[in-house]
Amino acid sequence: MKIVIAPDSFKESLSSIEVADAVAQGIQQVLPDAELIKLPVADGGEGTIDAMVAGTQGSKFTCRVTGPMGTPVDACWGVLGDGVTAVIEVAEAVGLAKVPVQQRNPLKATSYGIGELIIEALNAGAKQFILGLGGSATNDGGAGMLQALGARLLNTAGDVISLGAEGLANLQQIDFNSLDSRLENVEFKVACDVDNQLLGPTGATYTYGPQKGADEPMLQQLENHLSHFAKVMQQALNRDIASTPGSGAAGGLGATLLGGFNAQLESGVDIVLDTIQLETYLSDADLVITGEGKIDSQTIYGKTPIGVAKRAKQYNCCVIALAGSMGAGYQAVYQQGIDAVFSVVPGVMNLTDALKTAAQNIEDTAFNIAKIVKSFKV
Repeated sequence: MKIVIAPDSFKESLSSIEVADAVAQGIQQVLPDAELIKLPVADGGEGTIDAMVAGTQGSKFTCRVTGPMGTPVDACWGVLGDGVTAVIEVAEAVGLAKVPVQQRNPLKATSYGIGELIIEALNAGAKQFILGLGGSATNDGGAGMLQALGARLLNTAGDVISLGAEGLANLQQIDFNSLDSRLENVEFKVACDVDNQLLGPTGATYTYGPQKGADEPMLQQLENHLSHFAKVMQQALNRDIASTPGSGAAGGLGATLLGGFNAQLESGVDIVLDTIQLETYLSDADLVITGEGKIDSQTIYGKTPIGVAKRAKQYNCCVIALAGSMGAGYQAVYQQGIDAVFSVVPGVMNLTDALKTAAQNIEDTAFNIAKIVKSFKV
C-alpha cells in the first residue's frame, strides 16, 4: 500500500514537516509495510519555504534584515534544489506577527526588508524568485522594497523620502537608474490567492488595513498615499500598476511586483505542488492524507487541502483531511475532492493544551485512520 502524506502546517503549533512526521508515525504502528511518501505542502503563506526546500532537497538560510517597524529582525529564505530559485515569504521579513499589536502602524511600516532578502538571494546566485505574499504588516505599495533594491524615491527637493507609507505623501519621482542591474535577468513568480486591486473599497488599504492597526482616519490617509504612489509609478513606468488583479496583496506589494517587475501571479498552492511534483507520487497511490489547522467553508478558496485533493482525484485516490478544528461549513470540502475530514482533537480542551499536544493528537488520529484502512483494505 502506498500512502502520500501531504499536509500544510497547523498554524501556531506544528510545521508541515512536523505534521507529516506525526501522521507517518501513527500509520506505521498499524501498517508497518506501507510505503509512506511525506510531502509537506503550503499555499504560499506560512511554511512555504520549509515545504519547497524539503520537497526539492534545497537549502534554508537566515539573515538579518530591516523589520516592518524599522528594527532588525531575523528572516529565513530558501534556495530550491536547482540551486538558482530563491523562495521568500514576505511575512518572514515584514510580517504582521513581527509587530506587537499595540505597536502596529501601517503608516510607519516598511517593506524594505523584502528588498534586502532579494539582494541576499541575488548575492547567492539566484536567477528566479518565488515570493509568497501573505501576512504583511505593511501598506507602502512595495516602496520600501524598491528603495532596498536601489531605486531612489525622491521628493520635490530631490531628497530621498522616508520609509513607510507616510513618506509616500512627499513622493515626486522615482529614479530606477540605480536599481540593481541583476534584476533585469531574473524571473519573479508571486504566490498569492487574492485578486484584490490596489485601490478602492476592496483594495489593499480598506480590506487589510484594519488588521494592521489602521483606524478610520488612517485608512483614508493610506488610501491617498497609495493612490499617489500609483500615479508616480505610472509616470515612471508608463504602466498602470493599480488595476491588475492581485495588486492589492501584501499592502500593495503585489502592485510593484506585478507592474514593475512583470511578475507572474499564480495560486500559491499550485506553485508549491508543481515545484514538489506531487503528481509523480499520485499515479499509483492508494490513499492521500492532507490537512491544515482549521478546515471550514473558506478552505475551498485556494487552501492546501483542496489543492492536494483536486490533483489526487485525477488519479482516483481516496483523500482524507486532518484538522485541528472543523469550522462552520466544513462540509463544502466534500464537493472539492476530499472524502472525509477528521478533527485531531480527542476531546474538550482549551486552545493552549490543543496546540501543545498537537503532534500526539495527529499521531493518534492517523493511527485510528490506519486501523480503518487496514480493516477495509482501502
